[in-house]
Amino acid sequence: MRIDVRQDDLSSAEVHELITEHLSGMRSNSPPGHVNALAIKDLQSPGVTFWTAWVSGTLAGCGALKELDPLTGEVKSMRTRSVLQRSGVGQAILDEIVRTARQRGYSRIFLETGTGPAFEPAHGLYLRNGFEWADSFGEYTATEFNVFMARVLV
Repeated sequence: MRIDVRQDDLSSAEVHELITEHLSGMRSNSPPGHVNALAIKDLQSPGVTFWTAWVSGTLAGCGALKELDPLTGEVKSMRTRSVLQRSGVGQAILDEIVRTARQRGYSRIFLETGTGPAFEPAHGLYLRNGFEWADSFGEYTATEFNVFMARVLV
């Protein structure tokens, strides 16, 4: 299966539907007030680069890299359509995020994600890719409903 990952401007209805699906999934698996996923307008901010993954012309997933400072980035909005989960889509997007972070000279990338069974596949993906459990960062507050991970790039 060929996965085409490309930078995206979030202008298509198809991408809007995927972000809506992502936000809905985050809300259904997290208590109210504990979802830190970015809305479309936030994903279009100057400090955020957003990618989509396509398989045979069909939107398969997305992910983003948010610049926290000139040496640090944050992985955001990782989502694979349910019918394509565990098919390499998330890996392809994460590979692009890490490649871009290295190109920018970032020394580390962080992420915040949820806890519980719905998030375990994501935890596994990140652990397989060199991320380690970390303390909270930025403006995040640690709760029983979220975890933090980091990967050193330099």
